This record gives sequence, C-alpha cells and structure tokens, in this order.
Amino acid sequence: MTPRIYRGLGRREHAGWIAGLTPGQALACIALAVPVIVALAAGNLAQALVLLAVSASVAALVVVPVRGRPALRWLAHLLLFQVGIAFGWSRWQAKAASGAPVDPGEPDLPGVLARLRFPDGPPLRDLGRVCLIHDTAEGRWGATARLTHGGVGMLSDGDCERLAHRLGNLLLAIGQREVVDRMTLLVRTVPDDGAEYAAWRAGHDAPGTPALARQVTTELDRVVGAVSVRHEVFVTLSGTEEALRRPASAAGGGIAGRAAALYRVLDGLEDKLRSLGARSVRWLSGAELAEAIRTGFNPATAAGLATYHHSETSRSAGAVSWAAAGPTHAPAPSGRAYHHDGFSTVSYSVLMPAAGTVFGSLGALLAVRTPGERRSLAIHYQVLPPRRARNLVRGHRFRSGVVRDWKTSKGFNSSAADSRDASGAHAQEKAVAAGHGLVRFAAATAVTVPSHWNIEDHAARLENDIAGRFQLLRMELAQDSSFVAAVLPVGIGLPRLRGGAL
Repeated sequence: MTPRIYRGLGRREHAGWIAGLTPGQALACIALAVPVIVALAAGNLAQALVLLAVSASVAALVVVPVRGRPALRWLAHLLLFQVGIAFGWSRWQAKAASGAPVDPGEPDLPGVLARLRFPDGPPLRDLGRVCLIHDTAEGRWGATARLTHGGVGMLSDGDCERLAHRLGNLLLAIGQREVVDRMTLLVRTVPDDGAEYAAWRAGHDAPGTPALARQVTTELDRVVGAVSVRHEVFVTLSGTEEALRRPASAAGGGIAGRAAALYRVLDGLEDKLRSLGARSVRWLSGAELAEAIRTGFNPATAAGLATYHHSETSRSAGAVSWAAAGPTHAPAPSGRAYHHDGFSTVSYSVLMPAAGTVFGSLGALLAVRTPGERRSLAIHYQVLPPRRARNLVRGHRFRSGVVRDWKTSKGFNSSAADSRDASGAHAQEKAVAAGHGLVRFAAATAVTVPSHWNIEDHAARLENDIAGRFQLLRMELAQDSSFVAAVLPVGIGLPRLRGGAL
C-alpha cells in the first residue's frame, strides 16, 4: 500500500491577499505613501525624496517578514523582552525556595501558567477525582489523560493509514460535540543515562560467562541502548466556558457542573482513543498532573518519583504538591533558550511542508541521540464548528479565485503556487460541504538537556534530524511560553482564531 500524502497543511491563517499583504499592512503602506504623493503634487522634489526614503524604510519594517514575523513586530517584541529583563519580570523563584510560607494546594507556577487553575472535579466512575484545567485568560475548561501506547515506528504503512483514519474520526467526533473543541497530543521522552540499567546488569551478572558473549552484549547495549528510550504520552481535551455554561447549569452549576459536562464527553471519547492504539487511558488527578508538570520542568525528578510510587506512602498521598509543581528557580530567559532547574530547553514551531507529509513523519523529532537528552512533540488541534468552517473555506476559495482572475486580466501568468492554492481551496470547500470537519492545528517541539551541556549542539541535531522534511522555526524571544506549548500537558499552544482564512 502506498502511503497517503497529506497536502495543504501549511496554509497560514490571516494570509495576505492584497498584493500579498494583509489589510492592515496595505493600509499602512497607503498611509506612508500619502505624504510622498502630496510633496510631489506640490512640486517639492527634494522633500518628496526625503519622505520616500523615510516611508520606504518604515514600510520595509511593516511588510518584510523576518523568520515568521514582520521586522516592526520583532522590534516591539525585543523592546518588551528587554523591559521584562530590566525590571525582573522574567526571573522566577518558587515561594518555597525563597522561604515564604506556602499553601501546598496552591499552584506556584511561572509565566503563562500563572493564569491556570486546577480544581479537582468529582470522581469519574471508579477512577477517583479528575483534575480540571481552568484557563482563566481564554475561558476554557479541560482535563488531561496519560496514555499507554506502543508508538507507530514499527507499524506498516497499512497500519499507519488505519490509525490516520481513526484519528480523523476522533477529530470529527470532537467536532460533532458542543462541549469540547480542542485536543492536544503530547509525546515526550524520559531521559535515561543508563545508570539504572547498568545497576541491574551488575546485580544479575553471571560469573563465568564467555568473553565473546560479553563482547556481543556490550555491543548490543551500545547500539540498541542509544535509541531505546521510554516515552510519555498525554492527551488534553478542553472546551470553552460558553459551550459548557448551559450543560453545566443543568448539572447543578459550579465546578461540579462543569466537570459533569466534561465527563460525559471524556467517557465517550475513551474508546476512540483506544482505537488509536492506546492500551490504557487514565485521566489525571491533581497530584498526577502536578507530577507531570514537575517532571516537565525538571526531568531528573522522574527517577525519584518512580521509586516513590513503588513505596507504601504513595498509596495514600500524592508525590508532588501544587506548591512544588513548578521550577524552583528560572533565571531570565535568553532570546534563544529557556533555563530552568539546572536544565536548558530550546523550543521550535514545526512548519508543514508545501509538498505534503505522511502519517508518522514527525517521529524523527523524538529520536534521542544522547543519553540524558529529552525531546518532546506536541500537536494542538481545534475542530471548528460547521458553520464557521463553511465561511472560512468559502472565503479562502473567493480570495484565491480573485487573485488568479486579477492576474489573468492583467496579462500575468498564474504561478504554480496560485494554481495549487486555488485547486486546494476548491477541494477543501467540497470536503466541508460533504460533511467533513475543518481543523486548525499547530505543532511544537523541544529539546532539553542539563544546563552544563552545550544546548546549541543538541538543538542543531534536532534540526538535522528533520531537515529536508519539515522546517523548524525557533521561537526566539518567547522560549518560556513555547516551552509550555511543547513540553507541558496543559493544552496551551494554539492561539485564538480572530477571523480570516486557514
């Protein structure tokens, strides 16, 4: 079976169609041109040339993109970044580390995480309480589950095709429910320096083993051990406050009512998650979610927490309190990396190729090259309501048709990109009209290493592993926020849709 190629995934939101400019950029260029035209009309050529030089420079700042952002926006972000460093807004120290009194149940988290609240909902069946994630800034409620999954690296093309089809059915099922509209799949490796395995080998070593057998075993450990890593898989589902308000009121209101409305959807989606190959689906309690956040900031704590869970104490108490879920110390982030609790992380946004991709092609981003390194990959989905999806694809088809017709009327030949865009817009509109859903998505990836390692070397290896298939856009000046999107299972990472086309 030939693998199916998924195309049209790299279309930008709010793509400009007025000579390639957004309406705001076009209006800015017109406003900058007015003084030049007025000076020329008055016959003042010298003044017009001076104004032209100034206007052209400002227009370049507004229009010319530099690594995904216009130059003027870069300047604004750089200014805010430096102001945050100067006033100490970017530095972080946990209250417990500073000696201040803390409430163990009160979250103490930095940056964008400070807007989150984590109330416990009522018990879900016999699984105990489920921790709700309340995003107070966007007005969203969600929950996170830990999945046990065997991965897709060893599956055949046919199996991958079936999983891709089931993922589409899962997203379509989410789109047909009014309560939940976003899903985040997060996979991150668990750093392993080999010490635990070496200790096990030393305790089970058989005396008198032939030298050749020892040599073969050592070689296998060197070759296989470097690529054999453990993975954590999380899924986060969330919905808006507006969508939850009515069913929550019918269920009694408050946190319990919102939890009841969410539970009905979560319960119905578990079978579809298992159809994707998940052997188990466990919705996280508050202590478990705090642990997942803590190990995200400090991977070194994973080994100690694993030992704790095998003790008798873990059966009656949580391993991590919310007051200790965040980093102990995080200095002001640099423009290209985020430093936290003795570790350094570089995060990227993954840009989809115009030529298309196949299911499972992002797996190379999780190929750990050095023991002790951690990699993570998060894909954020939002299923749009049918009415909004129809409006968006209709608008995109109209714009692509206008651009192509205008070029034809002026005697210009349509480029291959214009033809591909127009045909893709028509195909997408037909698919939505046939009942398929429209999904926004964003992918983020990150690499984390101990802070005394050279983080740039590991970032370069991550870029090399995916070179030629995907483009990685380093999230400069926003490494702390992109760390949350790429590493932590809280469902943050997809910006609001403010209108425009996909």
